[in-house]
Amino acid sequence: MNVLILSAGTRNKIVQYFKKTVGPEGRVIATDMSEIAPALYEADMYYKVPRVTDDGYIDVILDICKKEHIQGVLSLIDPELSLLAKYKDEFESIGVKVIGSSFELCERAFNKMKMYEWLIEHGYRCAKSYDDKEKFYLDIEAGKISYPVFVKPVCGSASIAIYKAYDKETVELLFSKNDNLIIQELLDGQEIGADVYIDMISGEVVSVFTKKKIIMRAGETDKSVSFKDNKLFDLIIDFCKESGWLGQIDIDIFDVDGEYYISEVNPRFGGGYPHAYECGCDHMKMIIYNLNGKENETAIGLYEDGVFMMKYNEIMVKK
Repeated sequence: MNVLILSAGTRNKIVQYFKKTVGPEGRVIATDMSEIAPALYEADMYYKVPRVTDDGYIDVILDICKKEHIQGVLSLIDPELSLLAKYKDEFESIGVKVIGSSFELCERAFNKMKMYEWLIEHGYRCAKSYDDKEKFYLDIEAGKISYPVFVKPVCGSASIAIYKAYDKETVELLFSKNDNLIIQELLDGQEIGADVYIDMISGEVVSVFTKKKIIMRAGETDKSVSFKDNKLFDLIIDFCKESGWLGQIDIDIFDVDGEYYISEVNPRFGGGYPHAYECGCDHMKMIIYNLNGKENETAIGLYEDGVFMMKYNEIMVKK
């Protein structure tokens, strides 16, 4: 079984886990636009490729798939998820399975306002969100929301360009200097990460791992502790099935006074996934099962709670 990991960047652990799973009978190929992306050198073979936004990019990836006899392809960055989904048929025509959700779902996940509207429409608790600052000011005056709030790009990732606004003047300043912004309620509660795998054959949620986030860095979980709550598991299962996600997803959730609020979804491996893997939630194995045409058995919550993950810096030297 040969797997292609796109935009590998610094996700060394993801490449290592896939290599361990495919074993000596398979190969893991990685790509990145930079030759100094350290995760490249964990793979059996790597390719330097153009930017995701460059013309002809997808043709380059399709050529790599043919050359390396790839059976499954996935990306580790948000902007590439919709692109893979868009060209799903082209990949399937050469025998390659795109590991991920549909184009519509990837687009919704990347657009915070679309995600908010879907969550509200389907009755899920979530942070109040506004792409119209005048509507936001009306709700401020009506006491439906209060400062501080977050101001962030409607389509953004990795916690880039997120600002906390404590007053109208700051909101006005941010909107005057940037386009396509969203104002979002600040949820005061425990932030939670959920690593979820939805079987790509049966469509059933087969694995859920939840962790309380202790420290964040550059939008990723730096320290966390595992925990279990059947109420949260049920919410995640219902949400995933109603949405139609497939494959690996990462969900950000807040516990506010005992109620769970869904914040964001990343339809890929999140930066905190190694915590799940090291606790026994091997989603790489589940992916390989699906690529082999086999359905996975349900393994929700099959891990220990109270297990801490602590990231630390490492280096790679390459001549």
